[in-house]
Amino acid sequence: MRSIRRLGIFTSGGDAPGMNACVRAVTRTAIAHDLGVWGIRRGYEGLIEGDFVKMDGRSVSNIVQTGGTILKSARSPRFFGEEGRQQAACHVEEAGLDALVAIGGDGTFAGGALFHDEHDVPIIGCPGTIDNDLYGTDETIGYDSALNTAIENIDRIRDTADAHDRLFLVEVMGRDAGFIALNSGIGGGAELVLIPETVTNMNEIKERIHSLMTAQTRSSIVVVAEGDELGGAEKLKRELQSDGSFDEIDLRVCILGHTQRGGAPTARDRVLASRLGAAAVDALIDGHDSVMVGLVNGELKLTGLRGVGRRKKSIDYELLKLTQVLS
Repeated sequence: MRSIRRLGIFTSGGDAPGMNACVRAVTRTAIAHDLGVWGIRRGYEGLIEGDFVKMDGRSVSNIVQTGGTILKSARSPRFFGEEGRQQAACHVEEAGLDALVAIGGDGTFAGGALFHDEHDVPIIGCPGTIDNDLYGTDETIGYDSALNTAIENIDRIRDTADAHDRLFLVEVMGRDAGFIALNSGIGGGAELVLIPETVTNMNEIKERIHSLMTAQTRSSIVVVAEGDELGGAEKLKRELQSDGSFDEIDLRVCILGHTQRGGAPTARDRVLASRLGAAAVDALIDGHDSVMVGLVNGELKLTGLRGVGRRKKSIDYELLKLTQVLS
């Protein structure tokens, strides 16, 4: 079993509420095991450029409640080139790092698996993405916070929609997965939810919305994932208005965008991030590498980094049926 004395930690890809709580947990768990910890700024870009900083207990004080990431994040096309990974390996060796903990999504883990295979650097992944689309864990760090932000905004939009008898198309994040749209739609009482996992039939949508607006003679909310096959809420609006059948309906679009990424993490995300961060260090000490730590049915689970990206996590189609019943 390889001896771990120093480890590096970084956040990569899109930021997610709770990443700081995970950084804190990794750092303090490592210190409790007498390990040295180095923070790597700006993800794989920082790994390529050797942008490392020594971490201690004070480095992560008073961050569990903050959004964003104190280590910053970046997307790094250079890392997917052989020269970039070689530079990163040199900096890891120079710093004397024996292992890495990566907090991010499928792109982060794909890069980590490649780096491990080429340079034999042990790496453990912690799932940090608001999309909740990673196989091997029931929830990802940041998902619950983003979901609650989306529902809070939908509630606010409902107030003004009711005041003016408007139809609002609310776009939430979810380029490839509809977890936020589906669950915020149910939690926010939406009349219709459109997600990437289902086929969008415009004729059915038009009939459904007209029926709802006529029956209720009030406002309606349609939640649209940004990755819906139509291309999001703006495209949906153009399609609805293309034949003049929606001319008498006061139709508005509200794109929630990056509001879902920011803000303080929920208690659920803070606890999840703390558990996964501590488990990542324990997994390294136990000799595991090239795996992601996840939580399935309340139990910690390890999944190979390559397996995370190769297997698609499915939505709960019973919830999709529920949206139709409740509307």
